Amino acid sequence: MSLLNMPFKALSDPTRRKIIQMLKEKDMTAGEIADNFSMAKPSISHHLSILKQAQLVIDERKGQNIYYSLNTTVFQEVVNWFFNIKGRSGGFENEEDKI
Repeated sequence: MSLLNMPFKALSDPTRRKIIQMLKEKDMTAGEIADNFSMAKPSISHHLSILKQAQLVIDERKGQNIYYSLNTTVFQEVVNWFFNIKGRSGGFENEEDKI
């Protein structure tokens, strides 16, 4: 799977998009994130794992807690990809650009 495909796949889920919106406001622990959902904490951990695999979220241990934050570098790459597509007259330049 192309590295660019992973963020799009991760963002296809509404729960993960909501997590991204929350992390846009501030860094949060998994528990703080889970408090905003009516689902089991292991499910939130699974969503965070997918976001980490897609490199949309990074985690950092601070004492006994792990804080999650947005990886803005990957978001910039996705936005740049959209701008490049918009500027093209048609087609993809290579197989990696296909979603």
